[in-house]
Amino acid sequence: MDREQVRRLLRAVRASSIDVDRALEALALLPFESLGYASVDTHRALRRGFPEVIYGPGKSADQIVEITRVLRRARQTALITRVERDVFERVARDFPTAEHHALARAVVVRSGRRRPGRPGVTVITAGTVDLSVGEEAALTAELLGSEVARIHDAGVAGLHRLLAHRETLFRSRVIVAVAGMEGALPSVVAGLTACPVIGVPTSAGYGAGAGGLAALLAMLNSCAAGVTVVNVDNGFGAGYVAGLINQPRAPHPRPTEMAKKRPTRK
Repeated sequence: MDREQVRRLLRAVRASSIDVDRALEALALLPFESLGYASVDTHRALRRGFPEVIYGPGKSADQIVEITRVLRRARQTALITRVERDVFERVARDFPTAEHHALARAVVVRSGRRRPGRPGVTVITAGTVDLSVGEEAALTAELLGSEVARIHDAGVAGLHRLLAHRETLFRSRVIVAVAGMEGALPSVVAGLTACPVIGVPTSAGYGAGAGGLAALLAMLNSCAAGVTVVNVDNGFGAGYVAGLINQPRAPHPRPTEMAKKRPTRK
């Protein structure tokens, strides 16, 4: 259950179209549901604006299906990350509408219809080897409600390839820059644009790259202002933050503001 569903439920109670007991039953599943091996946080969509995400490695296909079933009962979209086709095939047996995003190594079981996204997020990958991590970021941002522009194979070895996309860069509200090797792409992008840049180091590179550590350290030491960095190969984390930045979110009312709005009894 997300915020809009809670609003509809409360409006229905106010309009007397459902009774209080039925509303309590609907709200009873909000905190979490225990499966023994997992406590599925069904309240997260209300708290954070997006449901709990299923990290695939370390879980059996049957466990992933059961967790997905809990999320679907709560009318929430299930995003399963870092899984291959065999997991998709198992999930699709129970959820025929499941989507396999092979390049992103992800499976999605949607709740509700797909809606147009809000423009503003751009994902840039330095090389073809970085595509999988970039697609994980793009898919995550799209599920959070953003429309994502993609720029592929635009690393610093040929800056003219990046500059050919100047209009897209300048229209962006947030940019995810994905790069391995020496990890210079986020610094270059941040030096050209005014929006926040999220650097994603990848494990692509030769021996001294230390599985992405060289790219990570380079991004952390960027001299360009406005660069923030996630962990190596963490496309999901970058896409999530980009989606949050691009969301028009009303601020939560402060307790004092809520108190002012409460009617006083005479």
